[in-house]
Amino acid sequence: MQIQTRLSVLLAIATCLAITAYPKRVYPQPNTRTYQQMGLSERGAFVSEQARRLGRELSGREYQFTPAFEAEIQKAVDFYARRIGNSAPDQLGKGDGRFIYERGQTLAPTLIGIFKARNVSPLIGLYLPLIESEYLNLQSPNEAGALGMFQFLPQTGERFGFNRPDLLDVSKSADAAARYISAGMTKFDGDPMKEALAVLAYNRGTTNVENDVAALVNEQNRQCSICALTEQRDKLDAVFQHENVYYVPRFFAAAIVGENPRIFSLETPPLSSL
Repeated sequence: MQIQTRLSVLLAIATCLAITAYPKRVYPQPNTRTYQQMGLSERGAFVSEQARRLGRELSGREYQFTPAFEAEIQKAVDFYARRIGNSAPDQLGKGDGRFIYERGQTLAPTLIGIFKARNVSPLIGLYLPLIESEYLNLQSPNEAGALGMFQFLPQTGERFGFNRPDLLDVSKSADAAARYISAGMTKFDGDPMKEALAVLAYNRGTTNVENDVAALVNEQNRQCSICALTEQRDKLDAVFQHENVYYVPRFFAAAIVGENPRIFSLETPPLSSL
């Protein structure tokens, strides 16, 4: 009996020593809190982290966003988040956001392939048409005359040899958009944020963006040229102040939602995984 007691004590001591020497590994649990459940500061930290991650995926570099620019992205994320589950009919700019990302899921493989073939980040191919048309192949021209999923103007389409039916062909217009972005990145090749400037140029026009950069970007703010333009919007024209200034923040916001669907209560996979 005494021998058994002593063996039990020794076994217990050995077990304690083993636990001390090799503590149990604790694996981190996935974040199950949705964006809607986060507090304001938590949302800000999440948006900052995700925007910088997307910047790395777009460019292979660190994007040096300013806090003010990240706040613009967060406003845009809030806009999309409010629409998810709002039960509104599928209407451009107002409908339930779940419709948008379900359409994106269907189109993602085609868009990814076309943009990759032009050596342009698939993220641009995925989320440019979201902010242009919410993946709707719009048959009727808007006030400016733009058509289709990528919202090309007829005169811009002519530069790619397109007629009106071509603008409504998703694959053809996607390829033209990829070529447009590729040309923009070449034009802004010396800028640390050439991808963001190329996205802005898609909305504002390359010449206009070149002029904006020449007027407002200097050695002090060059690391985030898109931030410099956004934060000095009052020095640019009314079109920039009321339309173009929101374009790149909305692009990043759309991608943050689409690449983190569970955080936003979406049942689709990350679009870039398709």
